[in-house]
Amino acid sequence: MTDSSDVAIIGAGAAGLAAAIFTRQADPSLRVVLIDGAVRPGAKILVSGGGRCNVTNTIVTEADFWGGKSTIVRRILRAFPAFSAAAFFQDLGVALHEEAGGKLFPDSNRARDVLDALLRAARDVGVELKTGTRVRAVGRTSEGFVLRMADGGLSARAVVLATGGQSLPKTGSDGAGYAMARELGHTLVPVTPALAPLILDSQASHAALSGISLDVELAIWIDARLHVRLTGALLWTHFGVSGPVVLNASRHWARARLDGRAVRVTLNFFPGRSFTDLDRRWTELAARRPRATVQGALADDLPGAVAHAILHAVAVDPDRLLAELARDDRRRLVRALTEWPLPIVDTRGYNFAEVTAGGVALDEIDASTMESRVCPGLFLAGEILDVDGRIGGFNFQWSWSTAYVAARGVAVRLRDDGGRERSRPTGGS
Repeated sequence: MTDSSDVAIIGAGAAGLAAAIFTRQADPSLRVVLIDGAVRPGAKILVSGGGRCNVTNTIVTEADFWGGKSTIVRRILRAFPAFSAAAFFQDLGVALHEEAGGKLFPDSNRARDVLDALLRAARDVGVELKTGTRVRAVGRTSEGFVLRMADGGLSARAVVLATGGQSLPKTGSDGAGYAMARELGHTLVPVTPALAPLILDSQASHAALSGISLDVELAIWIDARLHVRLTGALLWTHFGVSGPVVLNASRHWARARLDGRAVRVTLNFFPGRSFTDLDRRWTELAARRPRATVQGALADDLPGAVAHAILHAVAVDPDRLLAELARDDRRRLVRALTEWPLPIVDTRGYNFAEVTAGGVALDEIDASTMESRVCPGLFLAGEILDVDGRIGGFNFQWSWSTAYVAARGVAVRLRDDGGRERSRPTGGS
């Protein structure tokens, strides 16, 4: 048995819930059916931000994202900017507060409150939510689309794919939407984990530093050329490294490896300071404090265990006096402090990645509506697209913005299609 609807939205995560709400707000006459394979949707919202849900950021621009063309990303973000997202949640009864880095969290610090507000809003505006229902395939018909499910079918005049990527598969993100998009004619940019911790070679000294966090600068070198520099907190772990700066760097490392390019990552323990700057500083320090030991001087800036590991690696006696430190030893030490190699062997994979890099090619959608350029009536929102943001609420903002644009696009398309249907001649003379 096949039911019918105006709009079928596949995926009841952040983008899907928002798209459903915005669509009904744009045109309450439309029947909107929101479908999710999980019995309890929104699991990814619940685990985000350490269970607090970093809803958005105070300032969000295209520079905070990678993947598709920045001009397209900018147009979409400007249609529903961060302040609009904050106002949207305020209207839903979820007040937000700002934390370091412009991150906006619910005042309650409970991701559950964010999810409950979205579910409540969807119900209040008349969205029909079908949970525990997995869409097996989406096909084209002369009048739109038909969704095939275990309990039957659903026809729809328009479809919104908001199925997410492959990150955190335990929450239901299994990448099924990619196959649907491909079957409907879309090109997929190969995917990799992003915002994922990184695994270091077992011979590295990271295990002894496990639990230590410090602010650093990472440089990603691809094919022997500097690709990007990133700054932020790094956390040493038993498997390698994590922390915001590492999560942001992971997509660059993973993408380069996927493309078969030579990639390496170096760590600067003194963000913003070059080799020349730091070498000059150590020369001046030796003149001011000749009786200080190398370990003592280094421990002024770094945790003792980190200082010890660096000195051991470069074979400099930690008890040597600064005045006795040879030029070659000093320069070798400074090189290690500004270009410490991180022997990365892999990311921790999708089970630990917060988002997916890659997905449906962004230039195959209309940025003004989120409608597919290759399959009219199909709209896409959220992580399924080839756009991934840095850590700090940016990926959620991408969900809200794309959902808003898609909802407006759906309402306009169905209104125009309805107008054409009504104006079509019925025969006679």
